[in-house]
Amino acid sequence: MPSYTVTVATGSQWFAGTDDYVYLSLEGTAGCSERHLLDKPFYNDFERGAVDSYDVTVEEDLGEIQLIKIEKRKYWYQDDWYLKHITVKTPLGDYLEFPCYRWITDEKEVVLRDGRAKLPRDDKTQILKQHRRKELENRQKMYRGILFSFNRVFSDSQFVQMESMFFREVECFSATCFPLEYVMQHWKEDFMFGYQFLNGCNPVLIRRCTEIPKKLPVTMDMVECSLERNLTLEEEVKQGNIFIVDYELLDGVDANKTDPCTIQYLAAPICLLYKNLENKIVPIAIQLGQKPGPENPIFLPSDATYDWLLAKIWVRSSDFHIHQTVTHLLRTHLVSEVFSIAMFRQLPAVHPLFKLLVPHMRFTIAINTKAREQLICECGLFDKVSSPLGKTLLFFMGPYDFFLLFCVFFIYSAVRSFAEDVIQIYYESDEVVCEDVELQAFVKDIYMYGMRGVKASGFPKVIKTREKLAEYLTVIIFTASAQHAAVNFGQYDWCSWIPNAPPTMRCPPPTEKGTVTIEQIVESLPDRGRSCWHLGAVWALSQFQDNELFLGVYPDEHFVEKPVKEAMAKFRKNLDEIVSTITERNKNKKLPYYYLSPNRIPNSVAV
Repeated sequence: MPSYTVTVATGSQWFAGTDDYVYLSLEGTAGCSERHLLDKPFYNDFERGAVDSYDVTVEEDLGEIQLIKIEKRKYWYQDDWYLKHITVKTPLGDYLEFPCYRWITDEKEVVLRDGRAKLPRDDKTQILKQHRRKELENRQKMYRGILFSFNRVFSDSQFVQMESMFFREVECFSATCFPLEYVMQHWKEDFMFGYQFLNGCNPVLIRRCTEIPKKLPVTMDMVECSLERNLTLEEEVKQGNIFIVDYELLDGVDANKTDPCTIQYLAAPICLLYKNLENKIVPIAIQLGQKPGPENPIFLPSDATYDWLLAKIWVRSSDFHIHQTVTHLLRTHLVSEVFSIAMFRQLPAVHPLFKLLVPHMRFTIAINTKAREQLICECGLFDKVSSPLGKTLLFFMGPYDFFLLFCVFFIYSAVRSFAEDVIQIYYESDEVVCEDVELQAFVKDIYMYGMRGVKASGFPKVIKTREKLAEYLTVIIFTASAQHAAVNFGQYDWCSWIPNAPPTMRCPPPTEKGTVTIEQIVESLPDRGRSCWHLGAVWALSQFQDNELFLGVYPDEHFVEKPVKEAMAKFRKNLDEIVSTITERNKNKKLPYYYLSPNRIPNSVAV
C-alpha cells in the first residue's frame, strides 16, 4: 500500500507546542485519505521547536496531492499550537512543502496548499479553485471591520512600561544615549533647530520656498542680518536657498481640555529657513499663527533671546503634534493597516503577492488595535500628555491627502529591485497583470475602502503594467519598513528632552515681542506628570521587539521556489552593501544617522 512520510514542524515561540490531538488527512487528484491521528506512542509530540515525522499509509494511490487538512482536538484544556510547516514525501520520492506559519486555536480544521505560489489562472482543478474561493470568503467575513484582536501576536509589556515610567524620577535626562545627550547640549542653537527638519524623526515637512506667502509678510529688512550671500530675500528664494515649514493643518484644531485643572494650548506656526554658506539649514523667521497682524508678530533671530527661544519651542511642539498624528500614525501605521486588511481580504495565501507582502504586515493590525485601546482612545495616553484632543485626530487626518512621495533612497531602490525580480517570476507580461482578478481586487480594496476613492491619494483603482505593479508594491513595503523606521525609532533621541519636543504647552503663544522671560518659558512647558507620561511613551515606541525581524529577513518560508529564494538572497546582499555604506558614512560624524540602516529597519509596523 502507498505510504507517505509527513513531517510536522512546530514553532519555537513560547507556548508554541501543544498536547492536543492532531489529525491529518491528504486530498489528491485521485482521492482522499482517511483521517490519521499523528501520534508516537510513549513520545511527547508537537513540543516547542520540535520536528516530528509520521508514516501515513493509504489503501490506494491518491494521485497528485492537492491539499492537506489538519484538525486539532482538545486533549485536556484549550491548548493553542503554532504550526510552522508540513512536508510530505510521496511514494515516488517527491517532496511537497505546505507552509502554515500561524497559530491554530480552538477545535477546528485548517486546510493547507503546497507552497508553490499560484496566480488565479494557474489553478486548473476544481479542488484548488474551490479552496481558493472558500479561503477568501472566510477571510472577508473575518476582516469585515477595522478593529481586530489577535491572540499572541503582540505583548502588553511595552504599554505596561509606558505606564510604569510615570512613577519614575526623570533621571533619563542624564542618559548616556549619545543623540539625546547631544540634543540636550545644543537644543537652543539655530543649527540644531534646522538640522532636525532634515535628520530628526519628522524629516518630511520642509519644502523649498518658491515664493514668500502673503500670510507670512517677511521683509528684507527683517531677515537681512541672517542672509550671508549679499543677495536680496527674493534672490535667495530664486537661488533655492530659502525653505519653509507650514503647520497650517493645526489651524482651528481645539486644544485638549480633558483635565479641568490644566488648560493646554496649540499654535499653527509658519517657519522660514535659510541654507547658509556652511550648508546648514537655520531659521530666519517664525510666525506663530496663520493670520498676520499686530498680535501675531514675526519673531527673528535678532530679537531678544527668550523671545526667539520661545518661538522655536512653539514650532518644535507643533512639529511633535504633526509628527505623531500625521507622519507617524496616519502615514505609516494606519496606511499599513489599510494594506494589511486588503491583503487578507483579497489575496489567498497561495498568491505570490500575499507571500511577498505578509512579512511586511506582521503585527500591524494588532499594534494598531492596542493603540486604539490605550493610546488614542478617549482619556488614553494621548489625551494625558498632548495638547490636541484625541477626538480631533480625525480632523487632523481628514483634509490631509495621502499621497506618498519617496526620494530614490538606497533602500527604496533595493526594495524596487526585489519587487521587480519577484514580478518577473510570476507575471510574464502586462496582460497577465491585467488578468489577475485577485490583484485587481486588492488594488481596488485599498483605493475604495482605505483611501475612500480620493484621487489625490495617488493610489490607482487598477494596475495594468508590471512596471506600475513594481512601483505599487515598493511603496507598500517601503512604507511598512523604512518609512516607519525613519519616523519612529528616533523618537526617544529627539523627543525625550522635553523643551525640544513639548507634547503640550500650558500658556498661550506670545502676542508681542520683548515680554518673554525664562519664567514664562518654564511655565509654558509641560508639568512633571505629563513629562513623565511623555517620556514613557517615546521610550517605549523607540524600542525594537524582542523577536524583531529586520528588512530582508524572512524566516517564515512562504515561498518555496528556488528563483524567489535567489531573489531574496540578492535582496539581502544589496541591503548588506547599504549597511556597509551607511556605516562608513557615519564614521567620525558628530551626529550619526542610522535610522535607515537596513539592519535597524524592521520588516513591518510592529510598534
